[in-house]
Amino acid sequence: MTTSTSRRGIKAAALAGLLVTAGAGTAYAFWSSSGTGTGSAAAGTMQPVSVDALVAGDNPQTALIPGGNADVVLRITNPNPYAVQVYSVTANGPAAADAQHPDCTTTGVSFTGTAAPLSPATYVAANSSALITLPGAAAMDTTSLAACQGATFSLPVTAEVRK
Repeated sequence: MTTSTSRRGIKAAALAGLLVTAGAGTAYAFWSSSGTGTGSAAAGTMQPVSVDALVAGDNPQTALIPGGNADVVLRITNPNPYAVQVYSVTANGPAAADAQHPDCTTTGVSFTGTAAPLSPATYVAANSSALITLPGAAAMDTTSLAACQGATFSLPVTAEVRK
């Protein structure tokens, strides 16, 4: 009986060793497996952000005078479902005086521009609008006609925005 008991013990030990080895192999295969496949994604389209000049209540804090600079105030409207950064603002055409000053044909007004990126970084929240003041970004030289006194000037600009 000793012989058959020892054989059973050896068989049991061998079976246990085999099961431990098989379990370790399964665990190794689980943690080091690899596979292949394909996936897809679609990029969304950013809606255009609008730039508007002053509207009622959006008054600049400075006024233009010949030989001087003044602030430019923009209202940026973001229709996107995420915030956007206003990266830069650049001139996009000549300045024009308001309709109440038709004789202001030589304005002498220009947009002096801003460095990119704007500093400090300027963001417009999702689905909202914000006022952005660009300090000293409008200049008036001494060629401006006297008929331009009291005029409000439109400065066409392009704003570059980024997500």
